[in-house]
Amino acid sequence: MSPATVFQIHLILGYVPWLLFFGAYALPRLKSMDRVEAQRAIATLHSFRFFGLVFLIPGVVDPNLPAGFATFAAYGDFATGVLAILALLSARMRPLFWLFVVAFNLVGAADIIIDYCHGIQVGLPELAGELGSTYAIPIIYVPVLMITHFVAFYLLGRPPQPKAA
Repeated sequence: MSPATVFQIHLILGYVPWLLFFGAYALPRLKSMDRVEAQRAIATLHSFRFFGLVFLIPGVVDPNLPAGFATFAAYGDFATGVLAILALLSARMRPLFWLFVVAFNLVGAADIIIDYCHGIQVGLPELAGELGSTYAIPIIYVPVLMITHFVAFYLLGRPPQPKAA
């Protein structure tokens, strides 16, 4: 099997265990939580997206990795992480909190979708070895990030649940 095929299998199968986990454990719990607390939990996960800046560190990724892909992915993740942190810091100021929740989810989901498109354009599956130690990011980390963006949008679209007496 070629490295490109292995990478593509990894990309697809990276979603399977996370979807199983969310279906069985995370989504039922998030749905039962207060809306703010559920979004804070999701924002906490995304606040670690500053880690995407690792794509800019020489020696971590191969210099042959297309710079356009690495740079956009790094700064898209960084922007999303900063917006998620701002959401967490503004939790007591609800209008600002909701603004940052929507912002980090829009920016973050767009970043991942655009990164997938850039990856296809630059032939990332054929260059998967150039990712070096960051190979795990699109395989393990990106699926849970994308799933949580969809969950966040789903939760944002739900009407507020009445408080239990």
